[in-house]
Order: sequence, then C-alpha cells, then structure tokens
Amino acid sequence: MKRKSVKMRALGSFALALALCSARQARAQYTETPYPSMAPLDQYLIADRNAEIALARTAAPPSISRDAKVMVLGPHGYETAVEGKNGFVCIVERAWMSPFESLEFWNQKNRSPICYNPQAARTILPITYMRTKLVLAGKSKAEVKEGMKAAVEKKELPALEPGAMCYMMSKQAYLTDKGITQDGAHTLAHMMFYTRQINPADWGANMDNSPILVDPRQKGDPEPINIFMMLTGSWSDGSPAPLS
Repeated sequence: MKRKSVKMRALGSFALALALCSARQARAQYTETPYPSMAPLDQYLIADRNAEIALARTAAPPSISRDAKVMVLGPHGYETAVEGKNGFVCIVERAWMSPFESLEFWNQKNRSPICYNPQAARTILPITYMRTKLVLAGKSKAEVKEGMKAAVEKKELPALEPGAMCYMMSKQAYLTDKGITQDGAHTLAHMMFYTRQINPADWGANMDNSPILVDPRQKGDPEPINIFMMLTGSWSDGSPAPLS
C-alpha cells in the first residue's frame, strides 16, 4: 500500500511538472523565445550513426529493442539502419515532435529515444515521418502544423490501431531543457499508450490513486489522438528510475 501511495504521488508530481512547464512556457513566450526557428540541420543530426542506433535501443529493455528495427535521421529524413525481427521500431525523435505551442519545438539539444510496438509503428510513427519530411523541406512551425492538419483532413495518415503504445525508458534521453524530476534530470522513464480522442475518465486517467495520466501537453491538435502515460520506476537497463 505504501509503495502504491508513493507511486501515485509520483505520477501526480510528473503530471504537475509537465503542466507547470507548459504554463511557464506560455507566460514566457511574450518575453523570451529561446528557439525562434529551426537551427542549421547538422545540429539536429548525430554524426556517429552507430551512436544513434545505440541511443535508439535504450528506449526499451534489451529483450525488446535488440530485435527491433532501428531508424536513424539523415539529411533527407529517417532511414533504416537495422532491420528488425519483432515488429518494434526504435528511433530517436527530435524536438519537432513536441506540441506546436511548445517553446522547445526547435530545440536542437532534444534527443528522444522511443521504441514503438507494431501497432504504433504502423499508425503513430507515420506522424513522425510526415512532420520530419515537412521540417526538412524548410517549412516553418506554422506551415508544419498546417501540413499535418491537411494530412489528417485528407486521411493521408493511417487510422490508429488499437493497442498502439511505446516505451520511453532511456536514461540517456534529453526530452526538455526543464528539469522534470526532483533532481533536475531532463528525462523520465515512462510508457505511452495511444487512443483516439476519448474522455480520459474512460481510462481513469488523472483520478485519485490511478497509475494512468493523460499527457497535459497533448491537445489533439492537429493529430486526433490521446496520449496516456505511466511511469515505469526503472530505466530500460533495469536500474531504478526516479518516480518524481
């Protein structure tokens, strides 16, 4: 019971930290814009291809990631670096996968290792590929958003499959400039689950003693999905991870 109570408080702290971060960013946007536009492309690329492969694999436990397909970012988009065997796809996403209102949308320091299960690889990962294609074509943030909105309206993206989820358990990730744990770390071990836009209460998200929370940054705009999160309490290598 004590462990469960600690976990619930930690989840609440995580949600609060994300919400406060968003609120701070909203207030700050009138006085500061740390990343007003895209930096030179080479600042987003990882020169050592093998290093990017290794970083991508840290998203999930080795029992999953060692047989996963691995994609790396090149000058013309994501390309296959390692063929997989289990249907999972590991990838290091960049800051332009953030919500469009994020002040860190162009943060060149962002490195977000994610490992998608087969359902998410087929129906969520195409969002990453399309946003990246628009970014590499030199589009502004506003143009990327409009491009994604048009793709959704024209049904150019695959319909979400039930059971889509991903692992984000990398100790080496850099998700945000803002510290999101009590010790100021820039990453937090968690899993994410994707659904169509539904009432979060249908999952019991954000309710007392529920281990599930809904990402407070995700507004379903323009991609019509909900993202539910759950902290894991351990990194992908099995070592303990902060719960707050």
